[in-house]
Amino acid sequence: MKQRTILREASISGKSLHTGEEVTLTIKPAPVNHGVVFRRIDLYGKPEVRPDAANVTELVRSTTIANGHAKVHTVEHVLSSMHGCGVDNVVVEMNASEPPILDGSAKHFVNLIQEAEPVDQEADREFVEVEEPLSVTSGNRSMIVLPHKGFRITCTSADDRGVHTQHLSIDIDPETYISQIAPARTFTIYEDIEELLKLGKIQGGSLDSAIVIRGDKILSKEPLRFDDEFVRHKILDIIGDLLLLGRPLQGHVIAVRPGHALNSELANKILQARSSKQNRRKSSSISSTVLPDEKVLDIRRVLDTLPHRYPFVLVDRVLDIDDEGTHLRAVKNVTINEPYFQGHFPGRPVMPGVLQVEAMAQAAGILMLRRTSSVGKVAFFMSCDKVKFRQAVEPGDQLEIDVELVKMRGNKIAQAKGQCKVAGKVVSSAELMFTLVDSGE
Repeated sequence: MKQRTILREASISGKSLHTGEEVTLTIKPAPVNHGVVFRRIDLYGKPEVRPDAANVTELVRSTTIANGHAKVHTVEHVLSSMHGCGVDNVVVEMNASEPPILDGSAKHFVNLIQEAEPVDQEADREFVEVEEPLSVTSGNRSMIVLPHKGFRITCTSADDRGVHTQHLSIDIDPETYISQIAPARTFTIYEDIEELLKLGKIQGGSLDSAIVIRGDKILSKEPLRFDDEFVRHKILDIIGDLLLLGRPLQGHVIAVRPGHALNSELANKILQARSSKQNRRKSSSISSTVLPDEKVLDIRRVLDTLPHRYPFVLVDRVLDIDDEGTHLRAVKNVTINEPYFQGHFPGRPVMPGVLQVEAMAQAAGILMLRRTSSVGKVAFFMSCDKVKFRQAVEPGDQLEIDVELVKMRGNKIAQAKGQCKVAGKVVSSAELMFTLVDSGE
């Protein structure tokens, strides 16, 4: 499936719902990977605001996004039409802070998109795919998103009295969205109007742009477009708010009494899960090998690279790796807390020579693992030769480890020369041969 933009620009004008301002909105083509971006042409510099969960600033009866001083209010219907019609890349220019409310649905924005004529672009569309169930709750409201190949929304809408409870489950694609969701109008409870006016909201609202529910009665300039128009508009808002993900969603959303705040919270939850998974993959990728440009490794990266763990990690830090990847300098800080000092020897603690050889081998192993994946690998000795111990290593010493790879056979067997120093004096040296094997072998 290809990304889509529009062939030509198109405009629409009207009054904004909450500010009551007259506004002209123009949609313009945009290149691949641009996304949907709002542009405030009434402000100096024509600042742009990108619909992103991180840019949300207000969620009282609408979704407001901001970039610095530039704000765009009530973006959900415009975003819903773009998401629902499968338009990925477009510039939305406005000469005020809020799109026109029109009839309170997304139908007129859909007509605008069709007038501008959606066209395919060369790049493939990228989706935000849900790979594990995620949920958000607030009192008696809740939303869950499940893995699903496609975009499906199951929604239950209800007021506080439970009088106008409606339920709908629907698969969202452009054809279904245009005919079944976009015409559904926004609605409000009559008793909420006074409070919204006190909050400075709905200054441009009227029965031309919303359905008003008063008790059991429906106040509207025209009959309901669907018997379940309320839940359909809730789905319309969900589709719009979820474009705060930056890309179209693949998943099954199950919502009970959703609203803009909960929609935005779910978008954040999806992005956090996605970011966490990417970080885990990145960490796994980095830890699988020593990268060519890494010259220094702290203890965390040493632990990423080596399979060894307490009490047998004998490299504390890699100080330097040469450009060829054949020579390495590292250190091991020798402290009285080392467990082997209890028995080697009581009253005269000395670091065992065999552990100095092991430290050289671990350092050489890091060099070898710089060339191949270390995931699930263990370095085993094959032989030691020309081993010499020249001076005792005691608690408080810092063991300086120098190793050099002299020969490699594929990515499994290596020969290395190593020596350990304390205060610049050689205390031990050896020639080593070892092999890398899978830990399960």
